[in-house]
Amino acid sequence: MARAFGRRGFKVGLIARTRVKLEDLVAELAGLGVTAAAFPADIRDHESLTAALAAAESAMGPIDVLEFSPSPTGPITRAAGTTVASATAQFELHVRGAVAAVRHVLPDMRARGNGTLLLTTGVSSMIPAPFLANVGMAMSGLRNWAHALHTELGPEGIYVGTVTIASGIVPGDGETDPDAIGARYYTMYEQRDRAEEIIGDPGAFQALADEQVRVAPQAHVRER
Repeated sequence: MARAFGRRGFKVGLIARTRVKLEDLVAELAGLGVTAAAFPADIRDHESLTAALAAAESAMGPIDVLEFSPSPTGPITRAAGTTVASATAQFELHVRGAVAAVRHVLPDMRARGNGTLLLTTGVSSMIPAPFLANVGMAMSGLRNWAHALHTELGPEGIYVGTVTIASGIVPGDGETDPDAIGARYYTMYEQRDRAEEIIGDPGAFQALADEQVRVAPQAHVRER
């Protein structure tokens, strides 16, 4: 995404926990002629996240496009093994983090009557998978909210889209190549005509989830 937007004249602010990794990415983008800067923050710490967004605005100007796409961290639990703690951890990351970020940038977008919010989830947001239960709970909540925002904010000139990744990200492999994915985000931003973009094959994931259900009971019997 940073390459896709940066090559088209956007300044890019990167937010993640690890400063060294961010600085490496900033240097890589600079080599491509992209103006970029690092703003380290843990998105589970909402004060840290909003401070990073404010720093990005101060350094680079108003935020025209916010893209939110954390990777799941912490324990990933099966459906029957999901605990309050494991569910809360994923909601903190995916849902509360997104809400905190959107609430920070939305007032200015509304004042300008323009802006773009791109919220990313995985395929477990669409297809229940027992082996990704707590992640799917959180991501499905984020996906639902993104669709609701799309409906509510569209008349105000603010575009909201959700991207559902239903595949691995594989360099050089057609639609799952990172630059191909980035280009699809940019197309969404340009066209502003759909609430959701799906990358990959949800049917293949459904088959995997079904196979896991068939295999798991047999494994349980062997263990006993």
